[in-house]
Amino acid sequence: MTFKYYSTLFALLLTASISAQKLSRTEKKIVSAIEKNNSDAIDFLEKVVNINSGTLNAEGVKKVGMVFKDAFDNIGFETKWIEMPAEMNRSGHLFAETSGSKGKKLLLIGHLDTVFEEDSPFQTFEMVNDSIAHAPGGNDMKGGDVIVLYALKALSDNGLLDDAQIIVAFTGDEESTGKPLSISRKDLIDAAKRSDVALGFETSTGFNYATVARRGSSGWAVEVEGKRAHSSGVFSENTGAGAIFEMSRILHQFYTDAKGEDLLTFNPGVLLGGTFVNYDELTSKGDAFGKTNVVAQKAVVKGGLRFISEEQKERARAKMREIIANNLPQTSASISFTDSYPAMGPTEGNRALLSTLNEVSLDLKQGEVLAYDPGKRGAADISFVANYVDGLDGLGTMGSGAHTPQETVNLNTIEALTKRTAILIYRLINTK
Repeated sequence: MTFKYYSTLFALLLTASISAQKLSRTEKKIVSAIEKNNSDAIDFLEKVVNINSGTLNAEGVKKVGMVFKDAFDNIGFETKWIEMPAEMNRSGHLFAETSGSKGKKLLLIGHLDTVFEEDSPFQTFEMVNDSIAHAPGGNDMKGGDVIVLYALKALSDNGLLDDAQIIVAFTGDEESTGKPLSISRKDLIDAAKRSDVALGFETSTGFNYATVARRGSSGWAVEVEGKRAHSSGVFSENTGAGAIFEMSRILHQFYTDAKGEDLLTFNPGVLLGGTFVNYDELTSKGDAFGKTNVVAQKAVVKGGLRFISEEQKERARAKMREIIANNLPQTSASISFTDSYPAMGPTEGNRALLSTLNEVSLDLKQGEVLAYDPGKRGAADISFVANYVDGLDGLGTMGSGAHTPQETVNLNTIEALTKRTAILIYRLINTK
């Protein structure tokens, strides 16, 4: 599906009541610079895609970061690589900055890592046709990083970044965030506290959508203990129900009693039960031993919870704790929670940014831009700064199959999305 198709389709979304202003002379120069550099941008994307940067490949993540660092150095940004402590088993982050006091202070967020580790068979950029490429991390999210770089290059080439504060933050562990968060996200949050607006360049959901809200993410784990005994005694007063029946009760009641709120979901991702259970948190792998004639004495489940607000998260946790406490005979259960990504709520400030982006898109004749359904998006780094600045996300490349060996990036969309980004940044840094 080509960019010409997208342009035609989204143009039909315009109504007679919407009128767009024309691009200024300066903005037309920005657009021309992006058109001139588009081929280089695609070559740059291929280069960084072909460097493996799975989250646990710390060396590879840094190597990609150094390629971007050189590119930002070349357009006048002050750059630094921020190492993470070795015990976190994560690479560092790349920050690039210009200093100034004109207009809105911007924080542009991307990430360098992908879900494809060094042992993945999916490693290289490969053209499928004249517009689509298979590319590990091509749309999630090295393509978004390239859009940021080449939008800023167009502004820099035209001398338009003077006296503007722009911070580019490319994290090295977005796909599997380093713990503790107080360390791995400290620099990102500190940058947000010095900014007015955050723009996230996670993969785009289409020319006519941007993200004003993303759900937060929390981990949960349930552990159940039962009485190990011969199976002939199961259900008896002395033996009770066993760990697996109790875990089944808990999960069933989670499904029937705790779900129901809009945008609240929770998913048990792995379940083990039997006489003996082992689970490795680092690799997310485990094993269990049990026999059909022995009542299970142990069961564990690991899951995730998605929510649109802290209040919703706490209501869900309270209900889950209530369910956990109502044990079957001769069993006990406990639940623990691990915070990961906070929620990015749909604030008025975020909607105002969407309105500005919509005007830019209309001026570029790319069609109207609407708010995307937060229930269809995962968590992202922009959520960590949502309490400090207004923000938009989903401004990156378009493609399909993210997180799978079929991931693609639509190369025909990069130029148009880079234009949109550059004009949006230009208008924001010239707005008080």
